[in-house]
Amino acid sequence: MEKKLNFKLVEPNKSLSDFVYCFSSLQNISYHDRDAVIIPNGKVDLIFSKINNETLTVALLGLETKPKYITGEVSDFFAVSFHPFAIEYVFNQSIAGILNSGKILQNNFWDICIDDLNDFDNFCKKIAQKISSLLPEKTDDRKRRLFQFVFESNGEIPIKELSEKIFWSQRQINRYFNLQFGLSLKAYCKILRFQASLDHIKSGELYPQLNFTDQSHFIKEIKQLSGVSPKELHKNENDRFLQFLVYDQK
Repeated sequence: MEKKLNFKLVEPNKSLSDFVYCFSSLQNISYHDRDAVIIPNGKVDLIFSKINNETLTVALLGLETKPKYITGEVSDFFAVSFHPFAIEYVFNQSIAGILNSGKILQNNFWDICIDDLNDFDNFCKKIAQKISSLLPEKTDDRKRRLFQFVFESNGEIPIKELSEKIFWSQRQINRYFNLQFGLSLKAYCKILRFQASLDHIKSGELYPQLNFTDQSHFIKEIKQLSGVSPKELHKNENDRFLQFLVYDQK
């Protein structure tokens, strides 16, 4: 008998909400005859996966600007999804070099062991405590407000307006994005608008609800970021598009 896919999502407490989007667990998933698809969501994921109940693998994934296809056996995993704002404070490094890719970390990263992947609630508590211990007393308020405005607008705020709101030049903003994340602010905002469109598409609204130029532009952008048309994305045959699991939890 095929095991039922088990997905859990836990939101962080308020003290971490500027840094962490969510904690998640995905278990009992196996794709042998079809692809699973992970589509860009504008978050940076730290993945702890268990292979054959013996090996713990830890990977940091950069931002995605195109769909990622996973064929074959997909391991159970626990994950932390970070807002990009968190990266320089939690990891003290740029992730520009792992755009659309990732890197393997030490298998004892943050003192997580394979037994921690047996209890999701305790995993969330342990990881939350670790992240809290790493955060500095002060962060750059311009950067915090930058992400606040782009999230609130679903990526539709003009960079000129954003620059004026946070008193940071357009050139400096784009330099920050390119050096820290490996893409421009415009490219990142496109991902956020795409993400905001997913809820509409899942509900069967296959015409642009946000600030796309026209239907053709809407279809082109959805295809670019998901690999399929809005109609195919809405069907989500075989539950291929794992991002829709998040909406089922809300």
